This record gives sequence, C-alpha cells and structure tokens, in this order.
Amino acid sequence: MSLDFEATGLDFAKDTIVSFGTVALRRGRVDLGEAAYDLVDPGTVTPSRGSVTVHGLRPVDLRGAPSLDAARASLTDAIAGRFLVTWVADVEAAFLDRLYGGGVRRWLRRCIDVRPLARSLDEDPATPFTLASVAERHSVPVSSPHHALDDALVTAQLFMVCASKLAARGVTSVRDLRAVRPVGPG
Repeated sequence: MSLDFEATGLDFAKDTIVSFGTVALRRGRVDLGEAAYDLVDPGTVTPSRGSVTVHGLRPVDLRGAPSLDAARASLTDAIAGRFLVTWVADVEAAFLDRLYGGGVRRWLRRCIDVRPLARSLDEDPATPFTLASVAERHSVPVSSPHHALDDALVTAQLFMVCASKLAARGVTSVRDLRAVRPVGPG
C-alpha cells in the first residue's frame, strides 16, 4: 500500500496530519480501485505557514473534515497487514507513530522507502532529489505535487519503475528492496 501524509508541519512532537492518501499495489500493478484520500481536522494544531505553502491546505479548508480519530479508523483498514510504500519513510513512520504509537522503528520495519531505491538507480541524482523531480526523470506523471493522493499514486508508480529495474539486478524480494542503499551520498 502506497501511503502519503500532508501535515501541519514536521515537528513530530506537536504536528499532526491534515490529509492522507493511499494507493494499493497488487501483483505488480497499481490498483486505483482501493485508493483513498481524506482531509483530517488537525484539532487545536494550526498548520504552519510553511506547510500551507507546500500543500495548500489552509485551516478554513480543514473545517468540517473528519477528526483524527475518524481518519485513524479509516487508515487502519487501508494499511492493515500490508507493507507501506513511501517516499522518505522516516516522515510517514513518525506520523504513524503519532497516530498509533508503537515506535518509529516498528513502523519503519513495515516501510519500503522508494527514495533510496531511486537513488540506487541514479548515478547522477538530480538536485533537489524530490518526488516530483525523480518521477519526471523516470517518466512518471505528476499532476498535483504535495496532494496526498497524487503523491501516494506517484510513489506507487515510481516504486513499480524502480522495482522493475532493480529486479534486473537480482533484487526480487521485500527483504532485498529494504536492503537497497543509494549510490553516493544519500
């Protein structure tokens, strides 16, 4: 399951999610039939100016959105028993820890981070090495950067591209994918 969060900021001690997107991966294909997207009411946490600049979700846009508890329940069903395909897994794992507890390390064990997979394939990585720039380099379309559902879809598609290229190098299992390290500085 590909997963992306947008949040009030990146201070994991206080910030919280404001939206999430999930896209299923099944038998080597992206399955949009189970895609999910929702806004999340951040409660008393106000989105930082920087986060609003990035994802465009203002407090007024989040009024009336499902509560964090409702989002947690919805997300629980989507990710139950699945590996999570992410871009920069540390961020998603930190927010998963905020939502469910259990520790960031526990969540990282369930994540396949596409960023190091892409870096391992790129001897001359673009600067900055963002999801959008890497997707473009691998001909994966990006329609709405920093929209949780589009980022989850782009991450899923980029994962499929990277996994296919890495399979030619003998990287064929989840364990193999999780062990891939970037070429050069990571």
